Amino acid sequence: MKIAYFDCFSGISGDMTLGAFVDAGLDFAVLQEQLTRLRLHGYTLSAEKVKRAGISGTRVHVLISSTDTSKHHHDHHPHTHLRFSDIQAIIEKSTLHHGVKDDSIRIFQRLAMVEAKVHNTTMEEVHFHEVGAIDSIIDIVGSVIAIKHLEIEKIYFSPVPTGYGYTTCEHGSFPIPPPATAELLKNQVVKSVDVAKELTTPTGAAIITTLGEGLRTNPEMKVMQIGYGAGSNDNLNIPNLLRIFIGETTHQGTDEMWIVETNIDNMTGEVLGYVMDKLFEAGAADAYFTPIQMKKGRPGTIVSAIVSEIHLPSVESVLFNETMTFGIRKYKVLRTILARELKEFDSALGKIKVKIGKCNDDLKTISPEYEDCRRIAEEKGIPLRQVYSVIAKELERI
Repeated sequence: MKIAYFDCFSGISGDMTLGAFVDAGLDFAVLQEQLTRLRLHGYTLSAEKVKRAGISGTRVHVLISSTDTSKHHHDHHPHTHLRFSDIQAIIEKSTLHHGVKDDSIRIFQRLAMVEAKVHNTTMEEVHFHEVGAIDSIIDIVGSVIAIKHLEIEKIYFSPVPTGYGYTTCEHGSFPIPPPATAELLKNQVVKSVDVAKELTTPTGAAIITTLGEGLRTNPEMKVMQIGYGAGSNDNLNIPNLLRIFIGETTHQGTDEMWIVETNIDNMTGEVLGYVMDKLFEAGAADAYFTPIQMKKGRPGTIVSAIVSEIHLPSVESVLFNETMTFGIRKYKVLRTILARELKEFDSALGKIKVKIGKCNDDLKTISPEYEDCRRIAEEKGIPLRQVYSVIAKELERI
């Protein structure tokens, strides 16, 4: 399984997160192209190598160049206070992948819920201030694009330092961490550091606490990429950097998942097939159908999904929005998994990714990725089963 570990030794912000992914190897041109799908205008995105306390990192800048930030569906001034529904509309009307849209909206939804609680109002009445600016939309959506593009399946993060002192917000001076950040970090391990600055911002806290799981120490992993995202301060007594480790889990292990399911007896096979596609887009690790006999002799189907806690709300949303169900049931299960590694293999038919499963470093299983096999079959005009047959014989010699 490919994982990322956020080492937040100097806190975390949205721009530090994006910078760390670029520093770790995310193609900046890919990031720019994907962000154009938001159809936001009036900003420029750049990245530069900088040093913080002598350590090199990447600083990503979002420069607002005009007040015309969106020419098609929206007409927002970059410093206009946006509601959650405004931001949701910008993301939903984009041509980004559904998974990127869903996770980006979940992060903003979490921010809206926290702001509503802090100000004792409703989500729709919340006017985003720092987190609602165009640069934060770029930071959040860009970070989710990076996670999907780098094929990261699970995210972990270290104890989070917040700094101390006071910070200036729209409503005046607040103690560090400001109320929204403090609320986002509930139930997480926070760390004390002797820095009189705001080290962790609401945007940074929202990204990791929405998509990740906090750990007291780093997970056991084979590190493949390391990135340093630079913050704006170069005069702290610690390097103002966020470090990201990206790699593979190195051992057979057990993790906790959810099984979510519902019984359906009034939907066609075509619609059920569509539901399965949406479940995978929402982050389900697996989804499957089981035929059953329901009351009054009706043939029915159990729709089941195996999902991590991070993606549980998205999967539940799919079942309620896309099926005729009146309720779902869910329960936790323990899953024992092989250590997984994704490698590129030079086959006689072309380059193809293969997934390798190991237990205590012993090879247990190896299989080609379906999408690569399908691409080769279509490019060469040969049956898919023939592609599998050729590659299977080559893999036997590994």
